Amino acid sequence: MSGIFLLEDDKNLNRGISMTLRKEGYSVFSAQSIAEAEKIIDEETFELAICDITLQDGSGMDIGRRIREKSSCYLMYLTAMDKEIDIVSGYDSGADDYMTKPFSLMVLVSKVNAIMNRIKGTKEKVLISGEFEIRTEEMQVYKNGEQINLSRKEYQLLRYLVDNAGHIVSKEKILEHIWEIDGQFIDDNTVTVNISRLKSRLETDCISNVRGLGYIWTEKVTGK
Repeated sequence: MSGIFLLEDDKNLNRGISMTLRKEGYSVFSAQSIAEAEKIIDEETFELAICDITLQDGSGMDIGRRIREKSSCYLMYLTAMDKEIDIVSGYDSGADDYMTKPFSLMVLVSKVNAIMNRIKGTKEKVLISGEFEIRTEEMQVYKNGEQINLSRKEYQLLRYLVDNAGHIVSKEKILEHIWEIDGQFIDDNTVTVNISRLKSRLETDCISNVRGLGYIWTEKVTGK
């Protein structure tokens, strides 16, 4: 059974999300405070973490950073903080996704199902592109033999670009493939911010912005 960690201090919302995800067949480790969250992080293993940011006893971003130090699991923030600077701060703390309140529980479940299916669908192979080696089974990326630590969302974005190497992919296609559905519930700056962060992490010019059209991975890709 796939594990999901949930940090939400609104008791009713926490219960609603937890019950819904359990009905979908997931094991949910639920916390309503920083103290409870820290205990779960130390004792449990999970593939997805969903964290509220504004908590009565602290910031969910602190928990997000702790999770990112220990794991490459998919990290999503739920929050009413919807300004651009808040979203950027969330991604800077290691988040893969950011969903603002109020939100549709059905949309959240659709996101979770898509995320978990994608995690399960990872195939065993190694992709080589210039100075990069992508080990898809472990979801690990190496540059000139040295590992680069990417968040799960950054890894997925890199894979999508690499899988479409030599072809321009639009912002809309990236939103559809990486952030589910049709981008309707995603901030317009999401793709730009994440592409910029990915290029910075990789320290590469292999990702090019084709003005008005989208992005392209310019390096040839082979497999082994």
